[in-house]
Amino acid sequence: MKFIHTSDWHIGRQLHHQSLLDDQAFVLEQIVFLAKAHKVDAVVIAGDIYDRSVPPANAVALLNDVVTQLIQDAKVQVLMIAGNHDSHERLGFAASQMSSSGLHIIGPLTSTVSRVQLTGKNGDAIFYSIPYAEPSRVRSLLDVEVSTHEDAMQVLLKQTTQDDSKGLPKVVVSHCFLDGGSESESERPLSIGGADRINPDLFKPFDYVALGHLHGPQYKGAEYIRYSGSPLKYSFSEINQNKSVTLVELNQQNKPPSIELLPLSALRDVRVISGFLNDVLEEGKADQNKDDYLMVRLQDKHAILDAMGKLRNVYPNVLHLERSGLMSESSNIEIKKDHIKQNEMDMFSSFFSQTTGDELSDSQQTFMKQLLNGLHGAEE
Repeated sequence: MKFIHTSDWHIGRQLHHQSLLDDQAFVLEQIVFLAKAHKVDAVVIAGDIYDRSVPPANAVALLNDVVTQLIQDAKVQVLMIAGNHDSHERLGFAASQMSSSGLHIIGPLTSTVSRVQLTGKNGDAIFYSIPYAEPSRVRSLLDVEVSTHEDAMQVLLKQTTQDDSKGLPKVVVSHCFLDGGSESESERPLSIGGADRINPDLFKPFDYVALGHLHGPQYKGAEYIRYSGSPLKYSFSEINQNKSVTLVELNQQNKPPSIELLPLSALRDVRVISGFLNDVLEEGKADQNKDDYLMVRLQDKHAILDAMGKLRNVYPNVLHLERSGLMSESSNIEIKKDHIKQNEMDMFSSFFSQTTGDELSDSQQTFMKQLLNGLHGAEE
């Protein structure tokens, strides 16, 4: 059995109010290509299919197109579960009818953990799917006393460990947060106070564990207990992550699975640029990737008129601007009134020269100093 493990597609997501739908279509097309090229038996998507519970129509259309390509064109089975961003009921609509076509959708958690036997060219495997569920949901469904996500997961996994797979490999698909996992800014917290953390050792009895929620590719507890990570960078905290999907090949003789990360490329990268404005603009003229999504940290310590406009003339997709130069001098310094007045004078002088193209005359400087002195005198 050979399959691709992926997760956290977040179709319909925006980055600083910039739609990423074209970027998502570009990367999901690569996943379809990889599924065909590696002749996999299935694609497993471990939650957060959409970015919000009521996805926009174009996000639904994109998912429909990708699933159609996988099932009808590539003849690949697809198994997907609901994550904490998804509406479980909406995602799971008509799931029982679609399973006969090779599309297995596990939306709401039920009292019996979903068990699907997927057929592979070189052998079958049993996939147990556990969509994201609050402990309160598990308490209600199973009438058990659980207060944390780990308690809830322990109860659910008991069903799967007791199930007789008749010698076939056991795979768990889940959307949760393993203790010690590396987070980024783009993941929505599952709870507060650490109650969402789950011990990775709970998953050790299985042949492979396909996890979703954390956006960086990683494993915890054992190499086969793994997050595939998201296919795109969804925040500037992910700039150093190498995005990929995980190719898994299960072995029938109780041997560890073969695992390979298949890299993905982005239509536009997500980057952070630091420097002085003039240097950034000059370097941008020769930048081959000037359409990337950028955060710019300017080191200039003086006021700049329309810095964002100047940057976007060179880098059209600057999404966030930080004035780190202005901020660096303000921390841990006792600011005196004379220093404040001088800063205000400097800022106005810079603003005046950028706006008019001329420097302040002696009389204008005298007038501004008298005005500032009068303003600060009125505050005392």
